[in-house]
Amino acid sequence: MSQRKRVSTAHSSSQNKRQSGSSAALEESDDCPFTQPSMSQVQKGMERLTPAQVDQKTAEVVQYFLVKDQKKIPVRRADLVKHVVKEYRTIYPEIMKRAARTFDQVFGLKMIEIDAKNHMYILINKLEPVAEASAIKNPTNPKMGLLFVILSVVFMKGGVVRENLIWSTLKKLRVDPGEKHAEFGDVRRVVTDEFVRQRYLEYVRIPHTEPVEHEFRWGQRADVEVSKTKILEFMGQLHEQEPHSWSQQYREAHSGAGPSQPGSSQR
Repeated sequence: MSQRKRVSTAHSSSQNKRQSGSSAALEESDDCPFTQPSMSQVQKGMERLTPAQVDQKTAEVVQYFLVKDQKKIPVRRADLVKHVVKEYRTIYPEIMKRAARTFDQVFGLKMIEIDAKNHMYILINKLEPVAEASAIKNPTNPKMGLLFVILSVVFMKGGVVRENLIWSTLKKLRVDPGEKHAEFGDVRRVVTDEFVRQRYLEYVRIPHTEPVEHEFRWGQRADVEVSKTKILEFMGQLHEQEPHSWSQQYREAHSGAGPSQPGSSQR
């Protein structure tokens, strides 16, 4: 290869790297942590937009929430800003305020933040008390019934339990996670993926275990939607005992506190 070709090749390679680096920097900027605009920034942003533009963007946010809510998937602020709000991010607080008002007045729903650290939101039925707002308090949907059983075990074990106990419990109910179920399909996927993405459960690897073991924990959505008193009533009927027989869980259920998160799960 001649010296001119080598120089040309080196220049082209350098240029490609710069373009690649620029592209990577652009992608990183898209995922940069979102900074909540100040009131003055929101006001200036509103002055540059027409009422119709703000209403349209609010409608898009409402639609995004409703689509996610159909599958019980929490909405993450970073995704909302990146995929829906986009260039309107300077008026994000105003859009969210209007969206919340729409849910309240039109749909009878309340938008609440279940994860303040990662800024994740869900919709609940505001026409019922929060403790009673669960679709699984009296489960008619079979999948919600499955979830209710799992959450009952997790709650009764203090909020965290090794997965082998969950699988053995389900097997007793003739729901084998190793086999395809007529109603639920892939049971293991539903429990470890779907319920986890919906934030009803957390599925956490237990450190220093070989082979690898996991544990289930009470999820953030469950804190909002699931009535612990209903779980105790269910357990009482199942074991023919009064709910207050489980003193720790009874106090927890009636105090409104979420299950404790001990360092290690109970077997």
